[in-house]
Amino acid sequence: MPVTPDKLSKTIGYTFRDPELLQMAMSHRSVDGANYERLEFLGDSILNFIMAETLFLKYPNAQEGELSRLRANFVKGDTLAEVARELGLGQHLRLGAGELKSGGRDRDSILADAVEALLGALYLDGGLDLCRQKLLLWFDERLNKIVHKKTQKDPKTCLQEWVQAEGLELPIYEVMKIDGLAHQQVFSLSCKLEALSYITKAKGSTRRKAEQEAAEKMLALIEKKKK
Repeated sequence: MPVTPDKLSKTIGYTFRDPELLQMAMSHRSVDGANYERLEFLGDSILNFIMAETLFLKYPNAQEGELSRLRANFVKGDTLAEVARELGLGQHLRLGAGELKSGGRDRDSILADAVEALLGALYLDGGLDLCRQKLLLWFDERLNKIVHKKTQKDPKTCLQEWVQAEGLELPIYEVMKIDGLAHQQVFSLSCKLEALSYITKAKGSTRRKAEQEAAEKMLALIEKKKK
């Protein structure tokens, strides 16, 4: 079934000059013809860039690791699926018979892909400023809420919550060396995620500080590996 361009355009507040882009953005690979996979690829990069830019400008004192963790909250599939439901994208999706029968219109992965594909289509039809305008509108409340929540949590806590959410074993912190006099010790330790074979190392004037630094490096590594 083709996309209803007028209804969807009204929902997103933009009328496409090239309606074929909108139709493609709402077409799953299970249907014949052009689908949204290429637009999804483009939209994913646009989403990451705009969120990185927004956080960079809004929080000038935040470190790279913190900015990466904040961005991850916005670009993850669960959040994108929520946005898709708020926009009602599910009803406009073009799906093959098998996907329709299995509930594809409400599947998180498909809805998240559709948001990224829509961004790709918006970029090609209206440019980067249009994408920025729409994204900030869709994420405005979430951005403020997630940032305020994040400021209460340290890197070690964030890492623990992430591994638990992923069903992985807890990180292992191991002191490798202690240098210096009793009142000027420097702790060198590692943080390991054995299930992923990831390891980071850090130093600190206390074990706790070294653990926090290692955890922050681990979160940054996880974000990097996702790209």
